[in-house]
Amino acid sequence: MKKQTRRIRLAVLLAATALLAGSLAACRRGPEAARVAAARVQYHCPMHPTYVSDKPGTCPICKMTLVPTEASPAPGERRVAYWRSPMDPTVRSDGPRKDEMGMDYVPVYEDEIEGGGLVLGRAVVAISPERRQVLGVRSEPVGRRALEQTIRTVGRIAVDERRLHHIHTKYEAYVEKLYVNFTGQLVRPGDHLAALYSPELVATQEEYLLAWRARERLAGSGIPSVARGAADLLEAARQRLLFWDIRPEDIARLEQTGQVTRTLDLHADMGGYVVQKAVVHGMRVTPADTLFDIADLSRLWVLADIYESDLPVVRLGMSAEVRLPYHPGKVWRGPVTYISPTVEEATRTIKVRIEVDNEGEFLKPDMYADVILETDLGEALFVPDSAVLKPGDRRLVFLDRGDGRLEPREVLLGARAEGGYQVLAGLEEGERVVTSANFLIDSESSLKAALQSFAPTPSPGAAPRGPGTAPPASPSPRRPTPAPAGGHQH
Repeated sequence: MKKQTRRIRLAVLLAATALLAGSLAACRRGPEAARVAAARVQYHCPMHPTYVSDKPGTCPICKMTLVPTEASPAPGERRVAYWRSPMDPTVRSDGPRKDEMGMDYVPVYEDEIEGGGLVLGRAVVAISPERRQVLGVRSEPVGRRALEQTIRTVGRIAVDERRLHHIHTKYEAYVEKLYVNFTGQLVRPGDHLAALYSPELVATQEEYLLAWRARERLAGSGIPSVARGAADLLEAARQRLLFWDIRPEDIARLEQTGQVTRTLDLHADMGGYVVQKAVVHGMRVTPADTLFDIADLSRLWVLADIYESDLPVVRLGMSAEVRLPYHPGKVWRGPVTYISPTVEEATRTIKVRIEVDNEGEFLKPDMYADVILETDLGEALFVPDSAVLKPGDRRLVFLDRGDGRLEPREVLLGARAEGGYQVLAGLEEGERVVTSANFLIDSESSLKAALQSFAPTPSPGAAPRGPGTAPPASPSPRRPTPAPAGGHQH
């Protein structure tokens, strides 16, 4: 009896030892099996990505050689929401299985469903490190920086209208001699322009000499009214000459010589270049005629064209740079002194006036120049230009979430800065945005979202169709069985 009991205990001990050893072996094989399953390579058709196989071969549709698909992330990192048929996205399953053609169902992860709802028409994209390297996908963090917006445009150099002077007479005369013989001649203040003969001016000079001599004779008269009348007559003749722009020096010379001058010279009131000459020798001129136009080119205007989109950052007093293409290295700086209140209909631009000193006289009227306007936007969140996609009215970026996951995000952008945009909403500091291969990623994200939109949400309790399962046939009405001839129908 004791021997039998000992044998039973020994058998139980051996069975427990075997069971424990099997459990330990299974535990050791579990992670390895999971890694093998995770590393299992699947193959898909390059022309029909929906066709997936677990072994190499050719596509049954187009006969192209199947290519390997990158491995999915390790189990446990992402949760599978459901499995769908690779050929019909509307067919779903709660677990992995094969369809009628022997193709494996494709997993749809929960983060893909949630990510697809962040941006309408886009879904989260998962890319393996190998494919990421082939596509050249790069990302960089979003940060804050001091932003400056630069506006580059073209300007036309013009004469400062406040430094443009018209030369004309206030009496009728004839041109006896010209001292300025061509357009573009440089004159200085007080230079002689032309010698004019005017009969009316000669008569006025004679009247002045008579009044001057009368005052000299009657200055010592004992009758005060007589002396005062002679002085008033002389002053009236003097004012008449001054109103005709006869210089005080010429009047003093007339008093000293006592001789009437047949011609008087016309003088330049300001220095500059003669930009227009409308008089020739012997010509009769009137007060309505413009003889010369003299422009002071020491300070000029630059009229720049600004588009409507750039107008909000342009303000009076901001600094501008003017450069000439043929004179590299030379920069003229000046403030913005005027912004046109109207828009030019033909070009849809606004004229902005910049005043610059014409050092060295390199700038010429009607010359074209490059204009650079810079404005400080302050410190703000910045996103590179290469990271922004512009589908329609929206602005999208793709966030690098790590582990190959790229998530679409819609952002609100502000002013354009050098190399990128100011971010008003949609991003936070430190988030990484994709800066290259965005169009390829956006295409895959759009396609993935479109496939997901084809699949309706299964109703609760609905059992998925298994592979090879035909849809249930509609019941057809039974036909009555005909009774045999001569018999009765029961």
